Amino acid sequence: MPITLIILAVTCIVSFMALSNGRLMNDLILWPPAISRRREYHRLVTYGLVHADFGHLLFNMITLFFFGRVMEGFYAGELGTFGFALFYIGALVVSILPTYLKNRDNPNYRSLGASGAVSAVLFGYVLLAPWQRIIVFVIPMPAIVYAMLYTAYSIYMDRRGQDNVNHSAHLWGAAYGVVFTLLVNPRVLPHFLNALLQPSF
Repeated sequence: MPITLIILAVTCIVSFMALSNGRLMNDLILWPPAISRRREYHRLVTYGLVHADFGHLLFNMITLFFFGRVMEGFYAGELGTFGFALFYIGALVVSILPTYLKNRDNPNYRSLGASGAVSAVLFGYVLLAPWQRIIVFVIPMPAIVYAMLYTAYSIYMDRRGQDNVNHSAHLWGAAYGVVFTLLVNPRVLPHFLNALLQPSF
């Protein structure tokens, strides 16, 4: 079974269970004091298995389904069968680490959701197929255009800081997706630059 589908299935099952089980949610969510004081380092990964509500879960899993399959093929070719799993788990950790370090002494802070890792998948995909048309809220647009809008929105909302969404994790996840992909195969960069010069809609 593809790694992407396994990640998707596990995330959906755990998320649904946690939505009706407060104790499970509290055991998996990113709560900084649990890491700094209790050494519960698993939370740097398990926070990505739980979501705030069905809409939050649905958006992340649809994005993962469509773009994860392409990236899984890429990473399987570069790193072997479990290459995509390594990439995805690394994205969960890297995307949340700055938030954890900033809030490690804040007992009131909590974060959850796979958005940071999903951002890494999306931006890795953009490097491979920048002009591929995707559908965003029923609006078709090239992947590179969506990536630019997504980045601008995340930076703006992160600076405002007036909602409960961890936009910082989105940005760090996106950066990780780009950097890790280029480190694994530096030839992706000239491919991306060449593709940019040949727009195809």
